[in-house]
Amino acid sequence: MTQVDFYILDPEASGDRYQLSCRIAEKARRAGHRVLIHTPVESESRHLDGLLWTLWESSFIPHGVLGQADPQINPILIGDGSNDAEEHDVLINLAAAVPVFFGRFERLIECVDHDEAVKLASRDRYRFYREHGYPLNTHSIA
Repeated sequence: MTQVDFYILDPEASGDRYQLSCRIAEKARRAGHRVLIHTPVESESRHLDGLLWTLWESSFIPHGVLGQADPQINPILIGDGSNDAEEHDVLINLAAAVPVFFGRFERLIECVDHDEAVKLASRDRYRFYREHGYPLNTHSIA
């Protein structure tokens, strides 16, 4: 069964859920995981692509956009994962809804920032996972 983790930015924390998702994706990549960052909106995919190029001055984060990058050489892929057939073990969800395909992943990560609409949608997803018996963890990020 998929392990579900909510990473919630503390009220005084800087950044947003996009930066948080990049930090988590990089940490998972360094641990040897293949990551899919699910963004059903193309502008969000482009934004994340840009962040992964510029977030850290001292290192390059190997990544690509679904349908444009070779998944064999890119351990982090970004885009609408609903039609993705590649093997990944970590899914980072940035969509408002529960991704219907999340069950094929070992781990699902939900990133929550200070935006009220994001918080409200994340509470709905949390209830869904809890009601369906998925193991849940919550992490506060300073």
